[in-house]
Amino acid sequence: MKHYNATSKSTKTEKPKVTLKTAFKTIIWPRRKLVLLGLILIIIRSLAGFVLPLESKVLLDEVVPTKNYNQLYTLIAIVIAAILVQALTSFLLTKVLSIQAQYLISELRAQVQKKVLSLPISFFDNTKSGALVSRIMTDVEGVRNLIGTGLVQLVGGSFTAIITLVILLRMNVWMTLFTFIPLSIFGVIALKAFKYIRPIFRARGKINAEVKGRLNETLAGVRVIKAFNAEAQENKVFEKGVEHIFQNVKKSMTATAIMTSSSTFLIGLATTGIMGIGGHYMINGEITPGDFLQFTFLLAFMVAPIVQMSNIGSQLTEALAGLDRTEELMNLAAEDEQEDRTIELPAITGHIKFNDVSFAYEKGKPVLHHINFEAPSGSVIALVGSSGSGKSTIAGLSATFLNPDSGVITIDDKDLSKVKLSSFRQHLGVVLQDEFLFEGSIRENIMFPRPHATEAQLQYAVQAAYVNEFTDRFDEGLDTLIGERGVKLSGGQRQRIAIARAILADPKIIILDEATSNLDTESESLIQKSLSELTNNRTTIVIAHRLSTIKKADQILVIEAGRIAERGTHDELLKAKGRYYDLYTFQAKI
Repeated sequence: MKHYNATSKSTKTEKPKVTLKTAFKTIIWPRRKLVLLGLILIIIRSLAGFVLPLESKVLLDEVVPTKNYNQLYTLIAIVIAAILVQALTSFLLTKVLSIQAQYLISELRAQVQKKVLSLPISFFDNTKSGALVSRIMTDVEGVRNLIGTGLVQLVGGSFTAIITLVILLRMNVWMTLFTFIPLSIFGVIALKAFKYIRPIFRARGKINAEVKGRLNETLAGVRVIKAFNAEAQENKVFEKGVEHIFQNVKKSMTATAIMTSSSTFLIGLATTGIMGIGGHYMINGEITPGDFLQFTFLLAFMVAPIVQMSNIGSQLTEALAGLDRTEELMNLAAEDEQEDRTIELPAITGHIKFNDVSFAYEKGKPVLHHINFEAPSGSVIALVGSSGSGKSTIAGLSATFLNPDSGVITIDDKDLSKVKLSSFRQHLGVVLQDEFLFEGSIRENIMFPRPHATEAQLQYAVQAAYVNEFTDRFDEGLDTLIGERGVKLSGGQRQRIAIARAILADPKIIILDEATSNLDTESESLIQKSLSELTNNRTTIVIAHRLSTIKKADQILVIEAGRIAERGTHDELLKAKGRYYDLYTFQAKI
């Protein structure tokens, strides 16, 4: 079971990788023209906002006492024009920055997804798919607060606050300075709170990814859960995860609440003080009611950006925490980025050779020991042996999903560790025991490796794999929807679709990992026919539990405890009466 609290403990000690400075260089600076336009718009909006408080003094001190209606109409027109400018600039800000921020999010998601798919198989073996979905879809969303209105509002609001401060000091120095005491206290509280919140946001991203990963597994394995009556057990695991998310959110909300409450109290205290001081000045005739109203309006202009800091600051902190995790993912080495992988394979004959190859998943625990064999072009090599003997590991090494710890694997006498993976895999086809099918139609799944294949090529693959044997009975034929992972089809039907997909891909090398196990006799018979078509003139490595299916293999390797115990043809191995003979005669009795 997953212990969610382990993540948050480790996260507290991690140093942030992305700062506002690095985010500025990589995200904001390349889009400086748009950000500059946004700043200009927000400055115009801020300047337009000064009209109302400035004209309020004119209204009370000039228009009302003189009963000047012409001046009143002019004042109203000026205020309406200012409001119109504010509305127009607000619309343009959304159009220019918010939409650009959403475009950047989609762009970053695409980049992260592309990076994830470039990572080696070992990465996926150790990472939940649901966690990766969370990192691709959620972690980059905070960027909208860097390119969107968040950061610009912070900068623009600061500009407004500075101009307002200058005006207020010119109006009344003592009233202005009085407001600085509570605002300074609030500033100290906010800085401490942001420092406390950032690790919490970073931990939340990881916890969310873990909980979503477990939920993804639960939904995918719902048949197993129901079969073992384990709903209550899964409910407890998920409840524990969401409880940990709640505790994390509670911490951040508490810190944010302290900032918000502090701002409410301290700014309220400042306002009350201004009322007292302003009342004193008005009673003594040192300022007019218009002066006091104007000062109060302008004070709100100065205080508003400071109050917004608690919200915008939290958003920026969350954005940087998400970018920390995105940067962590983007810095991982792609499997095809190794400098020594320089050999291109535009065409191959398919001659594979293992020369003294050893491999271990964990250091000090070897799985394969000094494996030597050749698979000439067009030959069929069968791997047999007990479960856990190393057969799938040899297949994984042949497919470049794994890399040998020692020894050399060659393809057409070229060291496979020096070959560009994409260059090799364009000639590779794989059919697994539990083949993965995508949600969609049968046609889409078969055409997956060659989406632009002609109808004639598709039909050839369909007939060669005997897919038409069952699709002809479906009302929608090849356009029949198969559900998630092909749940609406039988095991034999899924395997034939997988084989048709491999035939359409037309690879030079085929790896079959127990493709006929767990099938009924009729399905196995049809799949054997389709496999004969698939392996024709192609180098094939077959992992088989049913030894009757590999009688025609050019070479059979008996793998035991990570070593080749026996090798030869079916007849040769039977005559030797060794391990293969024992396995074959045992299955024959069954």
